[in-house]
Amino acid sequence: MDILLLAELSINGALVGLMYALVALGIVVVYKASRYANLAQGAFCMAGGYVCAVLILSLGVPVWLAAPLAIVLMFGLGMFVERFLLRRMIGQPVVMVIMLTLGLEILLRGLVPGLMGSAVKRLDLGISQAPLLLGEILVNRAYLAGGGIALVFIAGAILFYNTALGIRMRAVSDDPVAAWSIGIRVETMIAIAWGLAGSAAGAAGILWGATQGVDWTLSLLLLKAVAIAILGGLDSVPGVLIAGLLIGVIESVAAGYLDPIVGGGTRDVVASVIILLTVLVRPHGLFGREHIERV
Repeated sequence: MDILLLAELSINGALVGLMYALVALGIVVVYKASRYANLAQGAFCMAGGYVCAVLILSLGVPVWLAAPLAIVLMFGLGMFVERFLLRRMIGQPVVMVIMLTLGLEILLRGLVPGLMGSAVKRLDLGISQAPLLLGEILVNRAYLAGGGIALVFIAGAILFYNTALGIRMRAVSDDPVAAWSIGIRVETMIAIAWGLAGSAAGAAGILWGATQGVDWTLSLLLLKAVAIAILGGLDSVPGVLIAGLLIGVIESVAAGYLDPIVGGGTRDVVASVIILLTVLVRPHGLFGREHIERV
């Protein structure tokens, strides 16, 4: 086995995994607050990329302003979805709420490119496309910048849950009735969680848009995000970080060594296999809490 090739695949894979993890962060944040799976996160990611592209390419907003503005707008979209769609589902079976988020994913996947154009839009964030040499190892600069920014967002989310607002959100997750009884506004906490999910998706959409361009295919990141959220644990933010690194490395190494043998496509299979194995072997993930219901 070529050690240098393995190291190169692992490093670049880990950086890609961090960007995957940023998408998955929105799924975990929403689940921690409401116990509902957010299956619209892929379309949110795509929408964030489109919003940033329109601000830069159509409205002429400078990159340094367009990126944070797009993230703020995605925060607003997340809160809007919770207020006018999800809140109307209170009292309905959990499966119906999940189906609503899936329907929203499908709707946005067609609506956003239809309104903003289906052609690939290139985002230039000023990141050099020239590879970075670490000895004899090539590191993709776009992945390095994207992975670093994603790591900052995930670390910020971990610290957020130790703040006063984060503690209230954790209380809502543990027992919404008890949280309501001591004066915590449960609906507001869930709305903020959806806003944070939108912001994480917006940041991820911008980073991926700078890497591969902005079009409807950004929504396909949902599969990677679901795999990371399930493997790490649906209620564990640190689990998102670890699972993202693991899946990124496994995917990169598998593609690097197996694609020449099987003719390609290995990268797309890894996430599906990990979802299947995790659900069968450890349904609550590596770091998630196991919920036992007594009847």
